[in-house]
Amino acid sequence: MYKDKRIAVVIPAYNVEDQILEVLRSVPDFVDYVIVVDDSSRDRTYEICKKVEDQRLIVLRNPLNLGVGGATTAGFSMALKLDADVVVKMDGDGQMDPRYLKPLIEPLIAGQYSYTKGNRFLHSQALKTMPKIRLFGNFVLTFLTKMTSGYWHIFDPQNGYVAIRKEALQDLSLETLARRYFFENDMLVNLNIYRHRVKDIAMPAIYGNHPSFLKVRRIVLSFPVYLFTRFWYRIYQKYVLRDFSPIALFLLSGLPLVLWGTVFGGYVWWRAIHTGTLTTTGTVMLAVLPFLVGFELILQAMILDINESPR
Repeated sequence: MYKDKRIAVVIPAYNVEDQILEVLRSVPDFVDYVIVVDDSSRDRTYEICKKVEDQRLIVLRNPLNLGVGGATTAGFSMALKLDADVVVKMDGDGQMDPRYLKPLIEPLIAGQYSYTKGNRFLHSQALKTMPKIRLFGNFVLTFLTKMTSGYWHIFDPQNGYVAIRKEALQDLSLETLARRYFFENDMLVNLNIYRHRVKDIAMPAIYGNHPSFLKVRRIVLSFPVYLFTRFWYRIYQKYVLRDFSPIALFLLSGLPLVLWGTVFGGYVWWRAIHTGTLTTTGTVMLAVLPFLVGFELILQAMILDINESPR
């Protein structure tokens, strides 16, 4: 136990036979449970883990490959059954430094926060080792995730080195969380609905030789759809069902006005160019005024949402 709290480490593992032993050896002694979830690996990951002699170790195996989210939620469910007070997620590829496990769980032990996560952008020197395509992708996804999740103060949302208190984990519907690479983002969305406090923990980026299964094309095509749908899910759950807020009213009023102003304004502009006739002031105002009013409503909703962000 660590400061009278039971600590569980969940390790989703997929084709990491060369890294998993070192990861298991690196787990600190104060951890009570080490839960490895083999996500139907095609190599010897599962067999290697089963041979490890560690009384803390519990090895599970998904019969089908469910992705990092599916493997992690299976581990989270087991941690809840074991009545762990704090649950940490570490990947099985050795890219998460166990020295940062204590800084990750300290705010949770103190009861100040419900969820902590790594932030590689606070380490400027170590950040230089991050591949440029990942760096750019993280900047874009960070802004979009801020808007989607409602946590405007966090950064590096794709960082998978996370820790969560039992009470926060019990609030989440684990079976409905995203199963693959959107998992960390979806965690933030659901935590925000229940107004749990989230804290970034500075830690360096580590990149080994293990290949990444994250495909840029898949991210570009799928993430905008995920983010859009989860944004509206959060707005509905938090600002309609649980506490009807002006935020929902402003968004539902502002978006149609902006859409009308954009579409009608574009049509008027196109017609003026192709017919060579001047557009009357009244017609222009029918496009400009709804657009401006709608934009102000959306901006006000964003400001209120930022103020609502749990810190």
